[in-house]
Amino acid sequence: MNRSWHQRVDALRRAGLSYVDRSRWNSLAEHSIVSALEPMTPTEESLPMPGSGSMESTSDKFVQLEALRAEVSVCRKCSLLCDTRTQTVFNDGSPNAELCFVGEAPGADEDARGIPFVGKAGQLLTKIIEACQLQRSEVYICNVLKCRPPNNRNPSPEEIANCRPYLDRQLDLLRPKMMVALGKFAAAHLLGETPDKVPITKLRGSVHDYRGIPFMITLHPAYLLRNPSAKRDVWEDMKEVMRRLGRPVA
Repeated sequence: MNRSWHQRVDALRRAGLSYVDRSRWNSLAEHSIVSALEPMTPTEESLPMPGSGSMESTSDKFVQLEALRAEVSVCRKCSLLCDTRTQTVFNDGSPNAELCFVGEAPGADEDARGIPFVGKAGQLLTKIIEACQLQRSEVYICNVLKCRPPNNRNPSPEEIANCRPYLDRQLDLLRPKMMVALGKFAAAHLLGETPDKVPITKLRGSVHDYRGIPFMITLHPAYLLRNPSAKRDVWEDMKEVMRRLGRPVA
């Protein structure tokens, strides 16, 4: 079994899932997840995860997200991205998260590891999450694009259009209580606008709605690395996010 599947299983265990119903994941058997999750067979002592509904609904969501991940992994809609990527980058974190962060696209570190936000910007995002008194494993992190654009250039309109259905389905399955759009491209997707119509520095701090899910627009961590003085603005945005989740931070 490859490293990416080990990472997914470990993340699932950290999220608190105690088993996955075998009858609901036959479609994933060819991806070697069955053997990896063998220890998660249900027992009489198994209990639902606190605040996350039944284990049946949890396993359903996980299986559907993993099926979508498998579909994304073989996508060839963008020929250039397919030819230059190391692998697709689907998500990190818990499928039962109340809070979801949506970014732009994978960078070189993410392309190499198959996990979003693991480079310098990702390390800063992790610090922001921890400042909110959360662990990275408690939130869900994904991107508009699932493949790295060459040389970390901006996603093209065609690439965004090709990947849009995947993110929409991902978020529809996840259904977090709150989302945070990190930067112009994520905000544009959730607003249903083109990036050129999203003045990110003016819109940051505003809350909008995406298919019934409220989301906060804030600055991308990569922007903060170039403009450290803007960290204060992002922290104010995150305090509002946590207040809306009923978990206020100072």
